[in-house]
Amino acid sequence: METKEERIARRHQKRDEQMKASPGYVTFSIMFTLAYPFIAVFTFVMSALLATFSGISRAMAWVVSGGKSK
Repeated sequence: METKEERIARRHQKRDEQMKASPGYVTFSIMFTLAYPFIAVFTFVMSALLATFSGISRAMAWVVSGGKSK
């Protein structure tokens, strides 16, 4: 006899298989795979810009405070 946990696990596995076969899931997987390099480059560029402007801001604060800013 099947336990309650086994029934739930079987139901979840069946639901997951149906979801993965849906056109929306397949489309999302393909689009995400194609877009991932662009997402990674965008993230890197934005992080570099943020670090650059943060450094400029800290330098300006140090100059304005007469070298006393941490």
